[in-house]
Amino acid sequence: MIRNIIFDLGNVLISFRPADYFTRLNYPQDLKNKILTDIFASREWLMLDNGDISLNSAIESIAKKTSLEREEIARIFNLRLDIMFPLRKNADLLPALKKRGFSLYYLSNFPIDIFDDVKNSYEFFRHFDGGIISSEVRYSKPDPLIYDSLLKKYGLKPAECLYIDDVETNVLAAEASGMKGFTTFGSDDISASLIEKLS
Repeated sequence: MIRNIIFDLGNVLISFRPADYFTRLNYPQDLKNKILTDIFASREWLMLDNGDISLNSAIESIAKKTSLEREEIARIFNLRLDIMFPLRKNADLLPALKKRGFSLYYLSNFPIDIFDDVKNSYEFFRHFDGGIISSEVRYSKPDPLIYDSLLKKYGLKPAECLYIDDVETNVLAAEASGMKGFTTFGSDDISASLIEKLS
């Protein structure tokens, strides 16, 4: 019986699609591709998620490897909060799930330097009973240790947990830990599928 529902944040409750953002701003295709590759797909990006590097160190490291200017790299990092916005239909599920008696948690790969701003900006965080981000525990999904960290921190039984993520690899790792899994593939309205999973 599912008692706990654990949500990823990015592209489950919060949209984070840099490619779409820069397309809307009419960035030239070659510049957009360079930004996506050299910043958002960089090793430093993953290190930020894992809490292994500071933002300034990440910017300096990327600047040594790309033709992008350091100031441009810093500006792009400063746009992260602008790129994000809540996926309202998914976020609106949280109060209803609480009323049904489910405990709610978040588990997300997320850099520490902007998490407080995000958490304080979106009212849906008040519905959570707790959560973990990767940069706090120094493990990133799909590392089994991040799932174990959440389970141990809150004393959760894996068989009583449903884990929701937009990335199938992360869901498979949650299932390997004993949880039930649900892959959204980035849908901005998971209500019907979630009801089916909980029935």
